[in-house]
Amino acid sequence: MNATDARVTVTDTGNATAASGATAVTGYRGPASGTGGGAGSPVRVSGTGAATASQGGLANTGYIHQVSAEQLTMMQHRARREPAPWPHQVGVIPPRARCFQDRAEADRLRAVVNGGGTAVLHQVPIGQILAGMGGVGKTQLAADYARTAWHDDDLDVLVWITASARSPVLTGYAQAGVELCRADPNDPEQAAQTFLAWLTPKTGAEPCRWLIVLDDVADPDDLRGLWPPASPYGRTLVTTRRRDAALMGEGRRLIEVGLFTEAEAIAHLTAFLAAHSRSEPADQLAALAADLGYLPLALAQAAAYLIDSSEDVAAYRALLADRTITLADTTPDRLPDDQCFPLAAAWSLSIDRADRLRPAGVARPMLHLAALLDPNGIPEDVLTSQPVLIHLARHRTPIGQDTSEEAAPVSPRDAVRALRTLHRLSLIHHTSDTPHQAVRVHQLIQRATRDTLTADQHDQYARTAADALTAAWPKIERDIALVQALRGNTAVLYNVAQQALWQPNGHPALFRTGTSLGEAGQVTTAITYWQHMVSAASRCLGPDHPDALTARHRLTHWKGFAGDLATAVAELQRLLPDQQRVLGPDHTDTLTTLHDLARWRGAAGDLTGTIAAFEGLLNDRIRVLGPEHLDTVDTRHDLAYWRGKAGDPARAVTELKESLRHFVQALGPDHDFTLMTRGNIATFQGEAGDPAAAASAFEDLLEDDLRVLGPDHLFTLESRYGFAVWRGKAGDPVTAATELEELIADMLRAGDPTHPLLSLARRALAHCRGEAGDPAAAVTTLEESLSDPRRGYGPDHPDTLGARRDLAVWRGKTGDPVTAAAELGQVVSDMLRVLGPTHPETLKARHDLDHWRGKAEEGMLGSDRL
Repeated sequence: MNATDARVTVTDTGNATAASGATAVTGYRGPASGTGGGAGSPVRVSGTGAATASQGGLANTGYIHQVSAEQLTMMQHRARREPAPWPHQVGVIPPRARCFQDRAEADRLRAVVNGGGTAVLHQVPIGQILAGMGGVGKTQLAADYARTAWHDDDLDVLVWITASARSPVLTGYAQAGVELCRADPNDPEQAAQTFLAWLTPKTGAEPCRWLIVLDDVADPDDLRGLWPPASPYGRTLVTTRRRDAALMGEGRRLIEVGLFTEAEAIAHLTAFLAAHSRSEPADQLAALAADLGYLPLALAQAAAYLIDSSEDVAAYRALLADRTITLADTTPDRLPDDQCFPLAAAWSLSIDRADRLRPAGVARPMLHLAALLDPNGIPEDVLTSQPVLIHLARHRTPIGQDTSEEAAPVSPRDAVRALRTLHRLSLIHHTSDTPHQAVRVHQLIQRATRDTLTADQHDQYARTAADALTAAWPKIERDIALVQALRGNTAVLYNVAQQALWQPNGHPALFRTGTSLGEAGQVTTAITYWQHMVSAASRCLGPDHPDALTARHRLTHWKGFAGDLATAVAELQRLLPDQQRVLGPDHTDTLTTLHDLARWRGAAGDLTGTIAAFEGLLNDRIRVLGPEHLDTVDTRHDLAYWRGKAGDPARAVTELKESLRHFVQALGPDHDFTLMTRGNIATFQGEAGDPAAAASAFEDLLEDDLRVLGPDHLFTLESRYGFAVWRGKAGDPVTAATELEELIADMLRAGDPTHPLLSLARRALAHCRGEAGDPAAAVTTLEESLSDPRRGYGPDHPDTLGARRDLAVWRGKTGDPVTAAAELGQVVSDMLRVLGPTHPETLKARHDLDHWRGKAEEGMLGSDRL
């Protein structure tokens, strides 16, 4: 107010009455109509509304813009008023939102758990705290509760206060004190305390049923000394984004307010649009609800945008999906339901508050990283890794004038405290109950946070997040849940920052993810993944970039592993000259391609060519790397392996034991190279004629695999397979069949149904069932395996040809030598075409063909004699 203005003009209001020396002023008091004047200067009013004052008080309606100092003193000197009659309401309940949804939280709000543990409606605790992230509808739930209680005549006094700071709480209490208990209007602090004291039940006094709603409490400190007292007749309801322990106390119950359910979200959108004669396909509404994460605030603003713009849901969803569009651009120009903030700004104040809490300045940069990762769960180890700690220290928000903490290092404990701070303000959900999904962030909070970043910040923070994922990735993937979470977070990060992860090179997290998929048994998914990586690397880096060549190599690796041997060999033959041209003939990657090319040729049946290729590669690696280098030892290992597959298992065992000595010395007994070599030695011990020794070796290896790698690792599954196979061949086919059945069930439950190991396990199961005396079961098992459309091996794969040979043999043992001979004749023809005449499998099939042809001829001769 301007103390020098002499007169105030009041217009367009109603009546005013003053008595006993009071001043009655109503209406809008705008700028003074004149200047000058002093004590006793008039206040001019006209056309005003009703206002009554008595006992020296001042009655006023309207907005006071300017008034003189004398008039101000006069108006402040007000008399106490008589208590208002009950029922009485102080403050205004927010209006009911359009298309308000009844929710489970409303029932929880009206219920309390009694001693027996059951919910009893209308028996409420002294205080209830509605807590949740911004936009979930806490205020609307509180308003519905208060409105219902008022209309049901359950209350004598209702006080609604917007409690976003301490001052409006004091003001609201003071107003209630003046209106209800003759508190001094000139002392708001004392008036507030008078009101709180009045709420306390007193012996002999008339009970007052009251409800106080403190809406949108921003800081628990704002309520220090201002909590309403405990009373059997009174209830306090608080809405807040905070989860601090300071909000809780005896008689107070916390109710977490979550998102809409899918059904509630769709119903809200449907009703909102229907009110404006709009309808949309149910599947599009469901998809939009999911896009918005079932957040009530977002759904209401989206519906308003659709109405205002006349766009359909499909177009709006496309707008949301466009990463060049900010969240602010998806908000209507005018907000519905008296909402205060557009969606993009709904959480900004909470972020500011979080950043000021200890450790100061760390919450915001932490949220920047969490906004780039999986909203459904981020492992805490990722957000406390060394790359994140460096990021938090480097990008710490300066708070006030104190910059001493700005460059201070951030410890893992500080990082956890920052997560807890964000949790307390409902910006994230942080829990230790699920460590691999410890941090969850609503997708729209993530989107709004990312929108605040510059393009350079976005790319820099994305690479930091990828560094954090790589740092948290275990060398041995024993914890399957953790690795699945890391792969999921990498996928989300790639989705929001693909270009950043290819600059200046392909980030290691991308390559780790693809390898992890394959090693987890998800071979088909790994192939699809690497196909995308090849395309992206060529587009972002160029086809001759080393990372693009590496992606091509990884793709061929998993194609070969899946049994597509011809394609793997052909693609490696095309890759090799590109690597020789770009990297040089002696580069490690070039030599690795030669290694894999020899390997898949051997798997396809060219054993002689494979052995010759490995012999040449071994000479190259000795020349380039030396005889003791691990890559050289690995080549020597594979050369021994293929010599064993070519028919010399005894030599293979001897040479593999030498490789094992090198691996143990250089890598230790628990390295995967060491464990793999032990498995190959056991296999060739069995092939050399000692199945009992092979079974025993696999039993020991399985124990170590379980200890080092865990039950779900591919090496562990292979050891279970080897143990069962050689146990069966050592004379216990019944137990072996049971173990193979369990292995197959475990792989189908947890892995890829196209995994090649499944085909091998089914073939071995058929053999064990036949050896246990049930050749018909062997035939059925092989028929099912060969006809399974998910079978990992193609028709010309050596394992498929071998399974067809087994089927023909077991068919003969069921008493049908003629069919057995006919099928073996076709198998031999195909093996000659694919594997050649000297391949061990071809020789076995030809021997079986001679046997069953003889049996068939014997049968025919016997029939002639009859």
